[in-house]
Amino acid sequence: MVNTTLPFCGQQLPDTILSKIADYIIEYKADNSVARKMARYCLMDALGCAILALSYPACNKLLGPIVPGATLRGGARVPGTGYQLDPVQAAFNIGSMIRWLDFNDTWLAAEWGHPSDNLGAILAIADYLSRQNLQQGYPALQIGDVMTALIKAYEIQGVIALENSFNSVGLDHVLLVRVASTAVVTAMLGGSREHIISALSNAWMDGAALRSYRHYPNTGSRKSWAAGDATSRGVSLALLAMKGETGYPSVLTAKTWGFYDVLFKGGCFELKQEFSSYVIENILFKISFPAEFHGQTAIEAAIQLHPQVITRLEEIDKVVIQTQRSGRKIIDKVGVLNNPADRDHCLQYMVAVALLVGSLNADHYQSPMASDPRIAALRNKMVVLENKQFSLDYVDPFKRSIANALQVFFNDGSHTLEIVVEYPLGHKRRREEAIPFLKQKFVDNLATRIPEKNCTKIHQLFADQGTLENIRVDEFMDLFVV
Repeated sequence: MVNTTLPFCGQQLPDTILSKIADYIIEYKADNSVARKMARYCLMDALGCAILALSYPACNKLLGPIVPGATLRGGARVPGTGYQLDPVQAAFNIGSMIRWLDFNDTWLAAEWGHPSDNLGAILAIADYLSRQNLQQGYPALQIGDVMTALIKAYEIQGVIALENSFNSVGLDHVLLVRVASTAVVTAMLGGSREHIISALSNAWMDGAALRSYRHYPNTGSRKSWAAGDATSRGVSLALLAMKGETGYPSVLTAKTWGFYDVLFKGGCFELKQEFSSYVIENILFKISFPAEFHGQTAIEAAIQLHPQVITRLEEIDKVVIQTQRSGRKIIDKVGVLNNPADRDHCLQYMVAVALLVGSLNADHYQSPMASDPRIAALRNKMVVLENKQFSLDYVDPFKRSIANALQVFFNDGSHTLEIVVEYPLGHKRRREEAIPFLKQKFVDNLATRIPEKNCTKIHQLFADQGTLENIRVDEFMDLFVV
């Protein structure tokens, strides 16, 4: 039974952003055909990334119930496994799998992030509700409902990120995953505008994780499960709101103790456009490489130069990489790299592998590749510079490029051509070129874990928008059971 009498601390009106998000969740129809088509690709890609992550023991060891044996009959399924869990823990599992290899979709603006992280919460609660509804004689949710929630979660996370830099004050972008997941899951649970505002206020009240686990000297695997943690917290807060838990309407603006004063250096959020379906229509896919997105075009450039340098490694004097300001800030790393999480966020490491091998995949962050002395030798010869024009084009709303340039210089004074790649394969400007590769990525990822018979059914579903949107969520999730 939904609690319809919601207590709020004080009598003040909710902070504007809480109301804006709640109104968007309640009122926006999300029926744009382009957005829904992109939602199909986003769901497809995220699930493929999740399945591929199961090939890595470091991911598997975190999956399942938090307490051994604490499974839930009739709970949410975890794709690629046999687990049935409560929706909070299922969200942690699914969200961590999607994010584990740094291969899922991306959003770049003043803040960075990965909107498909929210699918941990959306799929878990949709599957759980579907199974509970069927037991009680009510209709199950459909994948079309998942897509609607997905579009809205992407938009909330992405629009807030457009003008508001959390990284500049040391906070991690998974805060926005928690906020977006909380909002859409509360609505999926049947929550009213007041329920959504209450849940959102608690999401902001949680504060934010530090970015420390993404940066030297503390880079570690938490960056691969931080999104799972955030999206599961969103489910938890939504469930509490549906029980009538207290909301905090001025959680952002309260003097001294609010989010703005405590964590945002007294600033306030800017929202320069209304919520719609802008984010999902402009999402960036990681198609070719499981690597931090600011380095994707540098890897493309390095692969182009691979044939010219592989036979002249000993002759290399220096490798010059020109990147954007964000690339320098996040992935320009020198010195020891302690683990795969460190390496997939090191521009020099990724470029070195691509120059040596002519490709880059998740295995290249592990041994024996990680201990290849040629990588260290190449990294020591690299010079990373900010290209001011690349930085300007990165924030230009009409371009949103993620450019890198690469040039190799040899001891005899000769050099390669400078290779400039402005837009990675997953960018909207290369969408038509990219979609066949995105589909093949899904085929390849699914085949690592899912039985062939089920792979065929899944691919048939994703081939048709209407068929996919109309399938029951529980039936869809059962296709991924192993």
